Amino acid sequence: MATTSLASNTELSRAIAASIRPSSNKPFATQQPIGRCTFNRFSDRFPLLSARATSNSSMSKENSSKSGDGAGGGLTYKDAGVDIDAGSELVRRIAKMAPGIGGFGGLFPLGDSYLVAGTDGVGTKLKLAFETGIHETIGIDLVAMSVNDIVTSGAKPLFFLDYYATSRLDVDLAEKVIKGIVDGCQQSDCTLLGGETAEMPGFYAEGEYDLSGFAVGIVKKESVIDGKNIAAGDVLIGLPSSGVHSNGFSLVRRVLAQSGLSLNDQLPGGGVTLGEALMAPTTIYVKQVLDLISKGGVKGIAHITGGGFTDNIPRVFPKGLGAFIYKDSWEVPTLFKWIQEAGRIEDAEMSRTFNMGIGMVLVVTEEASRRILEEGQHKAYRIGEVVHGEGVSYH
Repeated sequence: MATTSLASNTELSRAIAASIRPSSNKPFATQQPIGRCTFNRFSDRFPLLSARATSNSSMSKENSSKSGDGAGGGLTYKDAGVDIDAGSELVRRIAKMAPGIGGFGGLFPLGDSYLVAGTDGVGTKLKLAFETGIHETIGIDLVAMSVNDIVTSGAKPLFFLDYYATSRLDVDLAEKVIKGIVDGCQQSDCTLLGGETAEMPGFYAEGEYDLSGFAVGIVKKESVIDGKNIAAGDVLIGLPSSGVHSNGFSLVRRVLAQSGLSLNDQLPGGGVTLGEALMAPTTIYVKQVLDLISKGGVKGIAHITGGGFTDNIPRVFPKGLGAFIYKDSWEVPTLFKWIQEAGRIEDAEMSRTFNMGIGMVLVVTEEASRRILEEGQHKAYRIGEVVHGEGVSYH
C-alpha cells in the first residue's frame, strides 16, 4: 500500500503543479462538476439513461412497467420495488438544473489532466450479507462499483474514501467490512485515503449497517476515453462478470423468496450454495482495462450495472449509433439462468436489470478486437458490433 500511495500522490502532485500554470484547455464538455457530487448514477437502482431515446429502450421500459400478474406472469424489477423509469425521470429533472451530466464518472479539469470521480453503494446486496454472515467481501463490491465507473474514462484510480454507518458500532464486524475495502483498493491499485464511521443509535436495525464509497482517479486530457470516435463497424468486446455483482438484488431477493429455496440450498445446476453464488464479489476491472487501453484501439467503455446492456451501452455512443448483440457469443452463467427460470422473468427484463455474465463492454476497432482475442491475455468475448440506428438489439 505504501508504494501505491507514493506513486498515486506523485502523479496527483504533478497534475496539481501543472494546473497552476496558465492553460488554454477548456473543461471536458460533456461532464460538469455539480457541488460535491456528479450524479453519475443513482446507485444501481436508478441508472442514468442517455438523453437519446431509442425504440429498443422504450420497448424495455414498457416491459419493465408491467406487473408480474400481467402477460407471462413473470417478475419485474418494478414488482420488487425498484422503478428504473422513476429514477430516470429524476435524472432528467436534475439535468435541467445541471446540464452536461451523463457519464459513468464526473470529470474535473486539472492542468493537462482530468480528475475523474465516482460514488456508489452496494444496494440491497447488504441484506444478503446480513443473512449469510459474509461480510469479508462486501467491501470489495463497494470499491468495485466506483473504480469500475471511473476507469471507463481511461482514468487510473488514485484514492478511495468510504462511509460506514450503523446504529451501534460492532468493531469486529466493521473490521471485516473495512478489510474488504482494503482488498478492493489493492486490486485496483489505489489508496484507501480515509473514511467516516457514523454511529447513529436507533437509525438502523440491530446488527445492520450501510455503506457508500467515493473514488477519484486521473487521466491525461489527450487520453480520455469518451466514445466520440466510435463508428459503425466497431467491435464490442465483453469482459466476464463474477456473477450478479452489486445491482438487481431487490429483484434477486424477490425471486429467492418466491422460489422456496434458502441461501443455504445448492444453486440448481451449480456447485455452490445460492448464498455463495450471490455474494461473489464484484469483479474489479481496473488493471485489465488500463492494460487494454494502453495497447490502443479502445474508443469507448461501458460498465454494465443497473440498466444492463439495454441502457448502459448506448451511453457511450455518438448520436445515431446503436449496438447489435450476438446473443450466443458467451455462456450465460448458471446463476442468471436460475434467476430467470425461478422468477419467470422475460428476456427484455433480464437484459435491463442484470449484467448476464458480462460486466464491462469495450468498444474497439476491428484490429484491436483481433489482437485482444488472439493474445488471450484477458478473458474476453466478441459480443457484438456498432451499427447505424439507436438502442440495443439482440440477435
